[in-house]
Amino acid sequence: MNTQTIITDKCVFGGNCLSKINGKAVFVPFAVPGETLEVEITQSKRDYDSAEIRNIIKPSEHRVKPECPYYGTCGGCNMMHIDSEYQKELRAEMLKDAFVRNGITPPEIQVVCGENFGYRSRFQLSDGGLSARGTNTVIPIERCAVAENCINEWLLSFPMEKRPSGRCHIFGSGKVISAGGKSGCSVSVSGGFEKNVSVQPFKKFKNMKQVKKHYAGTVLSEKTLVTVELLGKKITFDARGFFQSNLGVLEKAILEICRGLCGSTVLDMYAGCGTFSVFLSDIFEKTTLVEHNRDALVFAEQNLSGKNHESIGLSGAKWAAANRNAYFDAAVIDPPRSGMEKEVLEYLCRSGIPQIRSVSCDPATQARDTAALVQSGYVLKRLYLLDFYPNTSHIESLAVLEKE
Repeated sequence: MNTQTIITDKCVFGGNCLSKINGKAVFVPFAVPGETLEVEITQSKRDYDSAEIRNIIKPSEHRVKPECPYYGTCGGCNMMHIDSEYQKELRAEMLKDAFVRNGITPPEIQVVCGENFGYRSRFQLSDGGLSARGTNTVIPIERCAVAENCINEWLLSFPMEKRPSGRCHIFGSGKVISAGGKSGCSVSVSGGFEKNVSVQPFKKFKNMKQVKKHYAGTVLSEKTLVTVELLGKKITFDARGFFQSNLGVLEKAILEICRGLCGSTVLDMYAGCGTFSVFLSDIFEKTTLVEHNRDALVFAEQNLSGKNHESIGLSGAKWAAANRNAYFDAAVIDPPRSGMEKEVLEYLCRSGIPQIRSVSCDPATQARDTAALVQSGYVLKRLYLLDFYPNTSHIESLAVLEKE
């Protein structure tokens, strides 16, 4: 075994620590900055190497014993070996680095956080377990250290042999007020337990545009419906679709997104099931939702029932091309990992919208998009680390921009 001794430097996006051997970058998982390690090179590329720890010679003062017996094998958490407060510092530093690389020196990053364990409400199981790190091997689990209590209670009630085979979506939380068609139930499970039925005919949703093309036959199962209560508002969605996994931090993020917003009209781009619009509609006279996913907008229509709004079933790119001169008093943008579509970013840069709230699940694409907005006359007023996923290197963030 060919091992070498290194001292780790900074933690980089993805959670690995950076070091160098003979001037060549080496990335080491499950390390902590400032540690002296004996490592073995496991993969060598032209520009960098990957290594695994074989011996910890001098551990960091921030290294702790992980609270999960599956840690290091499970493909989920990858920072549980670091104390929780230092984890936040490292994620904030990674977020800052992304902006600096794009020519922006951000204001001091504010951290929006919650519980470090027992916070996660959404899981996807494979044949009843979780996928192993770097492989498709299934790890049988009895409990998860970051799962909400009701999820762990479900895992305890359904041992591996009784869980659905294949892919299974679970959503459960103390903030769930109805799940699986049952009021008071806190967990919804999809996969092997339910049969699909059609939702209401699309014609009932009078506020939708592009109806015939985009809403002709979405499918719904009552067993996978979930209703949560956030900040006093009820929001319904399908457990098989996307919804945030940390509801405590989501509530805090919503407050920061809405803070300081004012005016008559607001654009909610990439609106999903209308989570932000439910709250924006209390501030603005009219809310416009743009979302390409027809299933999500069916729920958005239900969640915004009685509110003055318009739901548009188009991609952001198609909407921006057809609405080049549309003006709003504010915009909330929550794009996928790839960032804003080029057409959406170009629209925002020329729009003159006074207030923009940019939510992101990828610091690199958010920093890239923010740089374009800054170049067009916007000022980055505040930057938040939305710490949705403690014990992992996953970073979500909120950029508050205002037109000069």
